[in-house]
Order: sequence, then structure tokens, then C-alpha cells
Amino acid sequence: MTELMRAAVVTADGVWVQDVPRPAPGPEEVLVRVRAATLNRADLAVAAGHSHGSMGGPGTILGLDFAGEVAAVGSFVHGVKVGDRVTASGAGGYAEYAVADMGRVQKVPDRNLSWEEAATLPIALATMHDAIVTNGRVAKGESVMILGASSGVGIMGLQIAKFMGASLVVGTSTDAERRAKLKDHGADVAVNTRDADWADQVLAATGGKGVDLVIDQISGPTINAAMRCTAITGRIVNVGRLGGSKGEFDFDLHANRRIAYIGVTHRTRTREEIRVEYDAMRRDLWHAVEHGKFSIPIDRVFPLDLVVEALGHMKANKHFGKIVLSI
Repeated sequence: MTELMRAAVVTADGVWVQDVPRPAPGPEEVLVRVRAATLNRADLAVAAGHSHGSMGGPGTILGLDFAGEVAAVGSFVHGVKVGDRVTASGAGGYAEYAVADMGRVQKVPDRNLSWEEAATLPIALATMHDAIVTNGRVAKGESVMILGASSGVGIMGLQIAKFMGASLVVGTSTDAERRAKLKDHGADVAVNTRDADWADQVLAATGGKGVDLVIDQISGPTINAAMRCTAITGRIVNVGRLGGSKGEFDFDLHANRRIAYIGVTHRTRTREEIRVEYDAMRRDLWHAVEHGKFSIPIDRVFPLDLVVEALGHMKANKHFGKIVLSI
């Protein structure tokens, strides 16, 4: 008899919590009894009927990162065992059980972390380490700007930049209340990209040089101003497109400032590439995670049955930090 579980499923009539078959782990996968899962922007797109990499369409279970106890492991899994408290990224996290590749599973640090706190870590840490360190090549003493810094991933980016030795960290948010909070999470300077002179503010903060590294989660209408306040031979890593996936691009400005413009996504990475990404994050950051160096504020916690309300809260874009489902 097939064992069932409750999960938030995309249907032709929207997202519904319903009974679905419980997944089983493959040889290199871990089955997690999920206790908490966090919302990500990609979940909004999938909930609306769009695809995100291999995810999407009716029958899709939402959720990309989660925390809970190991319920079963595949025959080739090493490093974790049944009963371990873990946090992981993978598909189908808005459910009582979810599977994750063994390379994307970390034991929850041996300190008083709640399930909700543990669930905020995997994607934010891996995404921003990959953007700032691996692709952004940040060096100690450089300046870093995070565009869209009040999201959970953005807040983690501020902290990682500081931890890796950035001398100046700039964060942006268009909301005054959220912008004021950025300095509590690693930002030295906070600016509003709706200000006509926001690029001038960044240039002033850097003595006219511009920032060495921009982590861009906005794109769209902000790209030209972002290039204007990027240092000559600086780098821009494009992580997200919350402001729009298309826009006018000043090629002359790009060339004159000799900017390296780098695009990143998980959607076209192989399992092996993602394992390398997580290994690099653990190498540089996990010891600090274990000592409580990184955290993301939790905006609100919703029960699984209120997943539609949780998605609506994210879509309203009024949150600061992470929105979490308790399962």
C-alpha cells in the first residue's frame, strides 16, 4: 500500500494542500521528514503555472529548501544517518517528506537552532557564496553592493560580504523601514534605488571610485545606474531579475568601465556542479555557521494549510527576511 503525505501541490485551480504519495530516496538521496520550509521567489513563479528549471506544471510540489530529521538514506549516501537533524535544498519542500541530493544536505549545527531558523540557511548561503566568492571573486578590502538587500538571500549576502573581508558593504531597498534595518545585518550604507541620484550616493560613499563588486538581484531598470557606480574593472554578478528580465543596456558605459558582467543560475547546473557549489560554501562558511555568525530574520511563520496566504504575503513584497512554513 502506498504511503501518503500532505503537500502543497500546484493544480489547474491553484495551489492546494492534499494527500500525495510519499517519495522514496534514490541511491544518492536523503529522505527528510520536513519540519519547516522557506519560501523563495521561484515558488511564486511555479505556483503561477510557470516553470523553474525542471520544476513546474500540475502536480508539482512547491518548496526549495527545508529542515527536518533524516527519515531514510539511499544505499550510497554517506555523512548523514537516520535521525540526524539536517537542513537541505531540493524540490518538493512544502510537504511532510522531501528528498534531497546528498551533496545538498547539511547537519543542523549543534546549537539551539529552531527548525524554522535552520530552514533559512541552505539556498541563501549557497547562492550568495557562489555569487560573492566563486563568481564575484571578492577580495579582502574590496567594496560590495547588494541590490535587493532586504530579501532573505540579500541579507545573507550582506553578512557573507562582511565575513569575507569587504571594507564597505552597500545594500539597497526601496522601502524606508526595511532599508533602515539593513545596517543591523552588515550594510555600512543603505540606499533607495528609486532616488534619482542613488548612483551618486554610492559613488560618494566610495570616494568616487564605485564599488568593486555588485550582486544584482533586481536587473531591469537599475542596470545602467548600477554600472555607473561600479568601479572600473569591477564585476557585476546577475543573480535575480526582480525588477524585470529585460531592459535598456548601455553598452558604451559597460565597455568604458570595463565591467565583467557575470550571469548565474542553478537551473542549468548539473548535480555535480551543484555539489561543487555546496562543497565550496561549506569549506568557507560552515564553521562560521556552526558558531552562529550568519542568520536571517524570520518575517512570519505560516502553517502548511495556509500556504496560499504565505505565497500572497511574499507576492505583496512587504516582508523583511524569510517567510517560513511550519509543517
